[in-house]
Amino acid sequence: MSSDPNIWFRREGSIGRITLNRPKALNALTHDMCAAMLAQLAAWANDPAVHAVVLDAAPGRAFCAGGDIRSIHDMGKRRDGGAQAFFATEYSLNTAVKHFPKPYISLIDGIVMGGGVGISIHGPYRVISENAVFAMPETAIGLFPDVGGTYALPRLSGKIGMYLALTGGRIGPSDMMYAGVATHFIRAEAYGAMADRLAAGEAPQSILDSLTANPGPAPLAEFRDSIDRAFAAPSVEAILDVLMVEGEWGQQTVAVLRRRSPTSLKLTFRAMREGRDLDFDSCMRMEYRLTMRALDGHDLYEGVRAAIIDKDQKPQWRPAAIEDVSDADIERYFQPLGAGELTLPPGK
Repeated sequence: MSSDPNIWFRREGSIGRITLNRPKALNALTHDMCAAMLAQLAAWANDPAVHAVVLDAAPGRAFCAGGDIRSIHDMGKRRDGGAQAFFATEYSLNTAVKHFPKPYISLIDGIVMGGGVGISIHGPYRVISENAVFAMPETAIGLFPDVGGTYALPRLSGKIGMYLALTGGRIGPSDMMYAGVATHFIRAEAYGAMADRLAAGEAPQSILDSLTANPGPAPLAEFRDSIDRAFAAPSVEAILDVLMVEGEWGQQTVAVLRRRSPTSLKLTFRAMREGRDLDFDSCMRMEYRLTMRALDGHDLYEGVRAAIIDKDQKPQWRPAAIEDVSDADIERYFQPLGAGELTLPPGK
């Protein structure tokens, strides 16, 4: 067991078990949780008695709703280095998940957003229940889909990744399977027996394939042609233009985008296009540069203020219009950090 009550580690037969345990906070990740999980994965990677790792969460509404953005906001405002340390540790954890040398199985029963995506989507087995809800809502708080989102989202089916990244739209189980976010749909009532079979040493692939079910038709399929047309456009402004002629759905999507941080939209668009051609670790280094620049800016603090501090849902973005964000403004985010670059473990 971990000394941190917010995250539990234990051995069960041939598997290592990780359980997120902040249900009242939707299992949002703290720096200490990320550091503890990173250390535990390193230990289990070298433990011949551990054949696989299973990640789940204490029962409740969420698997993991992201990082603790209120804490990040406060640390960033204090400029005490805490926010920078949080992201360095979290991104190192995302990288450890991506490169973990043994089967890594995430059991997602509830909301998975932001940081929760970063500790699950990079593993080879993403199991979702009927209660799963996925979103990367960072453009609504003045950030961009990080935690490896610039690698994973561009590799989803068609242009669904760009659509989800820019809008922050929420999708359910059938769309998660349709888009490639999840690998298996298994009802929550089967999770306990599934974990027991894994602990007994049965091969993960055979267990999951024997239990997987059909989640039903995917709502995104109805708009797939429109998504692929609009979100293949060469700029955010061009995406908006195409959406305006895609009927009621397109105009509703424009209204959503117009409420997002204009800087975040353009930053996300560029990062997604860069990420589709980069390896995972290069994406993480790029994301760290972008996040460090966001911590020095305005919109991240304003977005968190409006969403969870004052809860007025009326962020005052700077600049306020997409058309006022220049290419030079965005280019500054991508410049190297010199000695401040993200350092990943050797060989990663």
